[in-house]
Amino acid sequence: MTSQLLEANRTHTKRGHTWRLAGHRLRSALLIALFVSDLGLINAAFALAYVIRYEWEWFRPIAYSAPFTAYLPIQALFNVAMLVFFVFDGVYAGQRQNAWLDQMWTLTGSVIKAVFIVWVAIFIYGPAVYSRLMIAQAGVLVVLLLGATRALRAWLEARLRARGVGVANVLIIGAGEIGRAVMRTIFARPELGYRCIGFLDDDPARGHTDIGRFPALGEVSALEALLDRGGVDEVVITLPWSAQAKIQRVLEICQARGVRARAAPSLLQLNLSQVNVTDFGGIPVIGPREPKAGELDRWLKRGMDLALGSLFLLLSLPIIAVAALAIRLESPGSPIYSQWRAGQNGRPFRVYKLRSMYADADQRRKELEALNEADGPLFKIRDDPRCTRVGRVLRKLSIDELPQFWNVLRGEMSIVGPRPALLSEVEQYHDWHRERLRVKPGITGLWQISGRSELSFDEMVLLDVYYIENWSLSLDVKIILRTIPYVLSGRGAY
Repeated sequence: MTSQLLEANRTHTKRGHTWRLAGHRLRSALLIALFVSDLGLINAAFALAYVIRYEWEWFRPIAYSAPFTAYLPIQALFNVAMLVFFVFDGVYAGQRQNAWLDQMWTLTGSVIKAVFIVWVAIFIYGPAVYSRLMIAQAGVLVVLLLGATRALRAWLEARLRARGVGVANVLIIGAGEIGRAVMRTIFARPELGYRCIGFLDDDPARGHTDIGRFPALGEVSALEALLDRGGVDEVVITLPWSAQAKIQRVLEICQARGVRARAAPSLLQLNLSQVNVTDFGGIPVIGPREPKAGELDRWLKRGMDLALGSLFLLLSLPIIAVAALAIRLESPGSPIYSQWRAGQNGRPFRVYKLRSMYADADQRRKELEALNEADGPLFKIRDDPRCTRVGRVLRKLSIDELPQFWNVLRGEMSIVGPRPALLSEVEQYHDWHRERLRVKPGITGLWQISGRSELSFDEMVLLDVYYIENWSLSLDVKIILRTIPYVLSGRGAY
């Protein structure tokens, strides 16, 4: 029996080594292909810039004519400068992890530096015949061409991953704060190409309770059986420092079966996104990171809320007026409905909506509780009998939420943020659910563009906390831009 186990162990190890080697070779081949493609596009951009400058004479007539061959030394420097900055700035690093906009930010910075280097070389060594405008045009074309290829690649990868191609199945060990942070990241950033198939945890309160779409698969002792069954590509360990022996055992089990394992243990129970590494006289020390959103960031977000909130409310007034008239004609009662919700830090405020139900909807809720289709503290019915015909249309297109721009102007809500919760829902929150109350609720958010009513409550909270921990103005802009087509599609709205 012992010899059979050893032979099976060697088979698992050999197979895992083969898979890792094949994966490494594939990634290397793709990186080389991207490098060669970039080199070809850089030269194509340079040649096209020459045509634009000397043949078509866009933007400004030429003062000196020069053959393309005269630019060969500059072209060589242009290529070298581009590729050097691409490598040192990390343009080729994190192709899987970085979103397209993040890649373009890094790429544009590298191109600007390369163009500046070529300008300096022309100023010091080059004859007057060389055109600095042409070099700038070549830089712009490089950004456009390389950006287009990366956008196409991202689109193809997204289509393939939607069909399960190139998606790595991840098993999480530990469902504490760090484990939920990993789940939030996997859920909020599908472009990473990971699928969480579940988690293991020895805490009875966590190891047997699903978190949204992430199933609880039992205790850590079940790891060997899960890996032997197959279907696990990577294991992420999120156990606390005190579980060093258990972490080591998990790593050994994964290594024996050829499954990649990475550990993200908690330190002083801090979330990894809240950890800052600094230098203390040559000694690296770790401590809590200052909040990402400083005073200036909060003022900028408030300024954007006031500007866009005023604009959207002004544009919405005719729609609100027509909708209010339709509501009033169909059923008696005020067309504007107000309800107490939990704001920042749980402070109650009145949220305003266009009424989409009959006036006695709140009184009828108890008799319909058996039809509830949502989990956790949420109450949702896809074909809610309390909804009016006009109300169904308003909900489908999210028109019922337009009066909430008034809440934004009053400072009670933000355009982007977590969904405003009912006070009765907050009373049922677990401790980790309350993290979503740290900021103002929003009209839209990651939950809005990731499924809306199709999400479970835990999944919505995971997205909300991810948004809070990774907030930036650019993230707000991305969410707002993605909300428009999502709302028009009506997906997940009821």
